[in-house]
Amino acid sequence: METAAESYVRGPEMQLTTKTTHQVFWETVSKFPDRDALVVRHQNVRLTWRQLADEVERTARGLAGLGLKPADRVGVWATNCAEWIYLQLACARAGLVQVNVNPAYRATELAYVLKRSGMKALVLRAEDSRSNYRAILEDAVQGQDLALRDVVYLGEESWDRTLAGGADPGPGPSDCNAVTNIQYTSGTTGSPKGVLLTHHNLLNNGRIVNLGLRYTEQDRVCIPVPLYHCFGCVGGTITCIMSGAAMIFPAPTFDPLATMEAIHHDRATSIYGVPTMFIAQLQHPEFSRFDFSSLRTGVMAGAPCPIEVMKRVVEDMHCPQMTIFYGQTESSPVITMAYVDDPMERRVATVGTACPATEIRIAGPDGKTLPIGEQGELCARGYAVMKGYDQDPEATARAVDPDGWLHTGDLATMRPDGYFRITGRLKDMIIRGGENIYPREVEEFLYTHPKIADVQVVGLPDEKLGESVAAWIRLKGGAASTEDEIREFCKGKIAHFKIPQYIRFVDSFPMTVTGKIQKYVIRQTEIKERHLEKAAGIQTA
Repeated sequence: METAAESYVRGPEMQLTTKTTHQVFWETVSKFPDRDALVVRHQNVRLTWRQLADEVERTARGLAGLGLKPADRVGVWATNCAEWIYLQLACARAGLVQVNVNPAYRATELAYVLKRSGMKALVLRAEDSRSNYRAILEDAVQGQDLALRDVVYLGEESWDRTLAGGADPGPGPSDCNAVTNIQYTSGTTGSPKGVLLTHHNLLNNGRIVNLGLRYTEQDRVCIPVPLYHCFGCVGGTITCIMSGAAMIFPAPTFDPLATMEAIHHDRATSIYGVPTMFIAQLQHPEFSRFDFSSLRTGVMAGAPCPIEVMKRVVEDMHCPQMTIFYGQTESSPVITMAYVDDPMERRVATVGTACPATEIRIAGPDGKTLPIGEQGELCARGYAVMKGYDQDPEATARAVDPDGWLHTGDLATMRPDGYFRITGRLKDMIIRGGENIYPREVEEFLYTHPKIADVQVVGLPDEKLGESVAAWIRLKGGAASTEDEIREFCKGKIAHFKIPQYIRFVDSFPMTVTGKIQKYVIRQTEIKERHLEKAAGIQTA
C-alpha cells in the first residue's frame, strides 16, 4: 500500500485478467462441473455448474434465434430469478450488451430507458405481487419510435418459443474491453445515464471482491440484494463465476424471513445486504430459531453502516469477517474496502482503503490533491472506471477528467492510515436504503402536478433507511392540496422509493442574496422541526 503526506493511496499491484466473462465462466464450469452453482429457492431451482452452463447455452441460442447480433442490446426487466442469471451469462456468451432495467420503473422512466438504450429486445415477467409490467410497458411504448423488435415474457409462450427457436450464437466475444453491461444511474439533470461497463471492468472488480472476502469454491453466497443493481450482478454473479462459489437467491425481492431460511437451510457462508436488510433480520420475531453458524463473512454496503448493527451482525449472525465496501456504478462498483481481518473500528468508521490496482485521492476545488485529513472530493483511477456514459460524451467528460480520474461527487477525508471516511456529497444525491435518488429527478416529476408552482427536494437522516425524501412545495396562487394528494399523484408514476416521506407546504424558500436556494437550510429546518437530531448524529442538550 503506497501512501504519502497527501491524501493519496495506491492499492496493491495485481495482475489483471484480460479474459471475457464467458471465458471465465467456462473455466469455472470445467473446474467444478458437479458443485452447486445456482440455488433459487422461490423457484425450486438447484443447478450445478455443468447444468447452469447448459441453461446459459440454451438461452444464448434463443437470443441468437431472435436475430440478435453481437453488440446488440437486450433489456432484462425482472426481480431476482434464475432466468436473470441465464440471461446475464447468455448475453456475455453471445457478445450482446445486457441493459439492466429497474423493476421499480414506471412508464415515464421505462420509456426513457427504452429510447435511450436502443435495446432491440426486452425480456420481462408480465407481473408480480408489486407491479403489472405488461401494462407499464404498453403505456411506455405508446407513440414512441423505438428500436425494440422483440418482447419476451418469462414463464410464457414467448419465452418457450425463444428457447425452442435457437440459432448458433457464434464463438463468443474475445475482446475484454468490449461493453457487456449497461446500468442506469440517475443524473442531476433528472434523466438517468447509462453506465457502459466492460468485461475487463466487471471481472477484475469481481476478482478483487473475491480476494477481499477470501472466496473459494467452498463458499455459498446468500444474495438478497437486487440483480438489476451492481451489488447483485457484480458482487453476486461475477464474484461467484470467478471463484466457483454457489449463488443462493432467497426470494424475488428482499424478504427477511426468506433470507434467514436460506442461510439456515442452504448453509450460506456469506451474506450481502444494505444496513436496513440486516436490521430487518435482527429484529425479526423468528430470528432466534435460525442457525447462522455456517456464516463466515459478508458485505454491508449501500448506506452508512451503524456500528451497533455491525456488532450485532458479527456476534448474533456469526459473521466475524463481515466487512464493508464503497463504490458506485461508474466504478464497476467497488473502489475501496475494509479487509475482513481489519479491526472493527476500521470496518465501521471508514469505507476502507484503496482496492488492488486502484488509486484514490482527495481533491480540492482547484483539482489539486489535499493534505491528509482535509475534506474534498474522492476521486478514483484504474481498471474499474467505466468506459463512459452511453451516448453522452459531455457527461462522461464531467465525470472522468483527462487524466483518467473518476470524480465520484462524494466528499471524504483520508486518515493517516490510508483509510477513508465519507463526509458528505458534492451532489445532493439521497441514498435511501441503498437506492440512489436524485432530488432534481423527483422535483421535475412533481412540477408536472397542476397545483405545484415550485418544489425543492432534500434528503433527511433516517435511522433505518440512512436517508428519506423530503419535499418543500410552493403551490400556485389560490391552490390547496394535502400531503396525501401529492403522494397519491406519485404512486404508480415514479418508483416507490422516490415518493417523498415528508412534505411541507411553504410560501417561499430560503435563498442567498444572489437568488440561489439554500437546500442546507431546508434540511436543517426539517431536522430541527421533526426532531431528527439523533438520526443526524447531532448532540442535543
